[in-house]
Amino acid sequence: MKVLITGGAGFIGSTVASACLDAGITPVLLDNLVTGRAEFTEGRVFYEGDISDGDLIDRIFEEHPEISATIHCAALIVVPDSVAQPLRYYRVNVAKTIALTEHLLRNGCDRLLFSSSASIYTAGEDFSVDEESALDPLSPYARTKMVTELVFKDAAQATPLRVLSLRYFNPIGADPELRTGLQVALPSHALGKLIHARANSLPFQITGTDWPTRDGSGIRDYVHVWDLAQAHVAAVQRFDEVLPMDGPNCYEVINLGTGQGTTVRELIKAFETVTGTALPVEVAPPRPGDSAGAFTRTGKAERLLGWRPELSLEQGIADTLAWFAHREAVLGV
Repeated sequence: MKVLITGGAGFIGSTVASACLDAGITPVLLDNLVTGRAEFTEGRVFYEGDISDGDLIDRIFEEHPEISATIHCAALIVVPDSVAQPLRYYRVNVAKTIALTEHLLRNGCDRLLFSSSASIYTAGEDFSVDEESALDPLSPYARTKMVTELVFKDAAQATPLRVLSLRYFNPIGADPELRTGLQVALPSHALGKLIHARANSLPFQITGTDWPTRDGSGIRDYVHVWDLAQAHVAAVQRFDEVLPMDGPNCYEVINLGTGQGTTVRELIKAFETVTGTALPVEVAPPRPGDSAGAFTRTGKAERLLGWRPELSLEQGIADTLAWFAHREAVLGV
């Protein structure tokens, strides 16, 4: 079996590719390397280019007619950047995805796994959500994910397209074999900033301490990226069971998280436990587009995919630290 992975040279796409290889599935990677790394494609089938390039998509399917599904991970993802550059985010995340979908359908590829985001949810009083929870995306980035889901849902009603929309919570960690990991030198998420602060003897900034959570800091559901990758493998393998070709449903949403909410202050404590050192902190205002956060109520992923997360928050922190220590040798950054 072969699958096309857009954004296959990025953090999540490259990790999913590793999990596919381990499961006997051949990944075919497509990435324009705007944020992805060429090093993550070594030894793998790789095409450099844009997801909206129809000629390139046609060539990929001509050279790999066995591709049976697409895992669409390509996107811009930095929330503050989306606030400053909303048109860019809509062009890349929405308009180019529409073009990609047309190219896939033209080539007879009707199975699509979409990397969506839990940032589209509005959380309940306890900050937990499930797949039926209300949606209220608070940033242009999050809105591009919701708009793309609406596009897919409508397209699936009118074409042969079938879509599994996988709503990610907050990936941490790295490929346990350190084949790939977070590629950016200055990541925007909390764990990356914790590591940067520790490495440079800087205080860590808690951005926002007045959220209505148990300690005032934002709350997130930190899922190990390797668990996330295993969920994608399960989704590929069970795709036709979840969305039968002749079934009544052509679009399904599945949350991928741990079911555990962790506040920023709790993340700091876990980080200090793993590293064995205390980290000074300071308080700062929320970033543009920030929200209090959410965590998922589990069940649907286990029921439909036979998947449940296995790796702990502490393991995710330890694997992230191991990758950052290893990354300079791999990427030179």
